[in-house]
Amino acid sequence: MRRRYRRRRNTTPGIAISGVVLAASVLFEILLYNTKLLPTAYLAAAAVVLLIFVALTELLVWNMYNRIRFVVGSIFAVLVVGVLAMASVYIYRTTDTVSDISGVNTEVAAVGIYVLTDDTAETVEDAQGYTFGILAELDRDNTDQTVSELETELGTSVTTAEYRGLTELVDGLLGGEAGAMILNQAYLDVIEEIDGYTDISSKIREIVVKEVETQIETTEDTSGDGSSSGKVYTVYISGIDSRTGLVSNSRSDVNIVATINTETRQVLLVSTPRDYYVPLSISNGEPDKLTHAGIYGISVCMDTLGMLYDVDINYYFRLNFSGFEEIIDALGGITVYSDYEFTTENTTGFHFNQGENYMNGEEALAFVRERYAFTEGDRQRGKNQMAVIEAVIDRLLSPDILKNYSSLLSSISGNFETNVTYEEIARLFQQQLTNGGSWNVVTYSVNGTGDTQKPYSLSTTAYVMVPDYTTVDFAIEMMAEVRNGQTITQEMADSGASSAGTAEDLATDNAVTDETAAAETTTDGTAAAETTTDETGTVTTTEEITTEAVPVDGTTG
Repeated sequence: MRRRYRRRRNTTPGIAISGVVLAASVLFEILLYNTKLLPTAYLAAAAVVLLIFVALTELLVWNMYNRIRFVVGSIFAVLVVGVLAMASVYIYRTTDTVSDISGVNTEVAAVGIYVLTDDTAETVEDAQGYTFGILAELDRDNTDQTVSELETELGTSVTTAEYRGLTELVDGLLGGEAGAMILNQAYLDVIEEIDGYTDISSKIREIVVKEVETQIETTEDTSGDGSSSGKVYTVYISGIDSRTGLVSNSRSDVNIVATINTETRQVLLVSTPRDYYVPLSISNGEPDKLTHAGIYGISVCMDTLGMLYDVDINYYFRLNFSGFEEIIDALGGITVYSDYEFTTENTTGFHFNQGENYMNGEEALAFVRERYAFTEGDRQRGKNQMAVIEAVIDRLLSPDILKNYSSLLSSISGNFETNVTYEEIARLFQQQLTNGGSWNVVTYSVNGTGDTQKPYSLSTTAYVMVPDYTTVDFAIEMMAEVRNGQTITQEMADSGASSAGTAEDLATDNAVTDETAAAETTTDGTAAAETTTDETGTVTTTEEITTEAVPVDGTTG
């Protein structure tokens, strides 16, 4: 009896310790299963490893009679439970971050109510009785919903005055015709780029912001090429450069269509310049700058590019380039290939060599923002942006991300969002783990000719880039090849870019540009005044720019 009691007393602590390790292992395995990120083979392997840990713990601690073995087993058990707890925290943070940025099917337009800077009104109630200036046609859905909210809030009807364009609306407020104006915040940057309105922010004051939430609509895939089966994805990558974070409705400075074939492991990134002069999906055929599509929402961006490239775009991925600085630093820096040697034309003046350059976050951000140092202006900036995206992808696929994994997760939240669901991301992650291997990433930029036209979203003329449809057609062909499982290479893309820009085509482009420039130059041969915005958001108006200094593509900023 006493011997049995002594045996029970010697084995009870071991059973308890083994039970804790077993419970921790079971909970960890359940957590892994619920993430949906690991294939069955990986889950089975994890289960086997955990069972070995449990068995080893039981072997070491089953009897306190052997003190040394019991102590070693206890320490081992503590280490196992500690590692599983720490891993569980990281797994939870990972799934929480992915859930936070994925499956986003709504967007918010921030619509502001503005009065003059010296107006006494501080709230909407103070402005009751004012005439509110609104745009007659542009962004009417958001405007009408804001007016409806105001009427509900004030308990009375709101008097409005309609204006045809942005400058007319602003003039109505500045001239006293309207006591206040209702305007989508995304339009402010557009207004500040119009000559004579660069200081508008100092003349008006925002008294309230109304957030209008809308559903992001996607087109039904009718391509029949596997795009809806999970084999091929066509994704719109939108990049904004906002220091205030990811804003739902904002002009898009980066416009890339990614065609991804998960079976052939090919990715084609096609960059479209922000000033591309194309009809928007809502403009009834009237051309506008592509960047303005973002003002009307991500759906308009996807539909507009879908019209240009004759493809259904059902997914989007939005990123804030300012947040890239944190992400790249968390990755420990990236190595980016530069087509040219150049120095950025900003206060820091970063210098980059032709070829591979190691960059931290600040340097990479300067690299993707620069356009004034290049003859091709915004087109080269688009190529650099794709080069940075490609470098980030390479870094994310390397084991080095584990070094600063916590910082990486923190930097992702608030700077990325996509309508791709968590389940779809998990399926792709499983596929990558199962098949392994590298991806073939090819980049291409469509081209165009600089010109001055009146875009749909403006009431004045502005610099635009008239598409070279030879390059657009070549991009369409390459997209189709990727979808159909054919192999493409960077050499093929580069040869297509070269053939689309022959000396004869360039001479024609320059002739068109010269005609446009001649209509806009002064008698002494200098270009008319122009407004540009640098990477810090500072607006500069240049009174005279010699036509010889204008880049080949016609861009002047």
